[in-house]
Amino acid sequence: MRVLVAEDDENLRVAVEAALRGSGLAVDTAADLPDADEALAVNAYDCVVFDRMLPAGDALPYVERRRQAGWTVPVLFLTARDTVRDRIAGLAWADDYLVKPFAVPELVVRVRSLCRRSGLPTPSVLRWRDLELDVGAHEARRGGTGLRLTRKEFAVLERLVAAAGDTVGRAELIAAAWDELVPPASNVLDVLVTQLRRKLGPPPVLHTVRGAGYLLGDPAPPA
Repeated sequence: MRVLVAEDDENLRVAVEAALRGSGLAVDTAADLPDADEALAVNAYDCVVFDRMLPAGDALPYVERRRQAGWTVPVLFLTARDTVRDRIAGLAWADDYLVKPFAVPELVVRVRSLCRRSGLPTPSVLRWRDLELDVGAHEARRGGTGLRLTRKEFAVLERLVAAAGDTVGRAELIAAAWDELVPPASNVLDVLVTQLRRKLGPPPVLHTVRGAGYLLGDPAPPA
């Protein structure tokens, strides 16, 4: 899942980014509305966190314009504007509203909840053969035995299980666990997949599709 955070306070932006990354989300950041607008034009996000008051102005009218144009990505406003009138105005166009100062763990839970709302509903438990992923509890099992996975490993495996039988591209898998700063040619995904294969154990079910990505399923027969 991928999140955009638009916040002009650098210290807060860095702290929020670190917390969201630590929860297994891929995070992009912007310091102002023009930067956020550019990111939204080229990337798909599961949730956007907007500070209301940014250098270029209030983010509320920006979100309102996009909503009226049919934009449906979940939005959380993160702001010091805490009157009832402010909250009502914000929630008219956003999906959640969190007032500063706030507890970072609460922000993480709210953002992850909004991410789950985006796109098509997904089951809380994914299963393929003897492999089971409890997305809500962040637990994985194979043949009834628990697997100790890192958050990035879980994010990649979740995407692979959801698409079991189909090849998932490198860029899509990287976006599931990292962000746009990691190029598709980077070997971080290959290292993670090697670790996943070891943890999944025999028989092997995670296969490389040369030049395309990875496949959870039966390998294609040789040509």
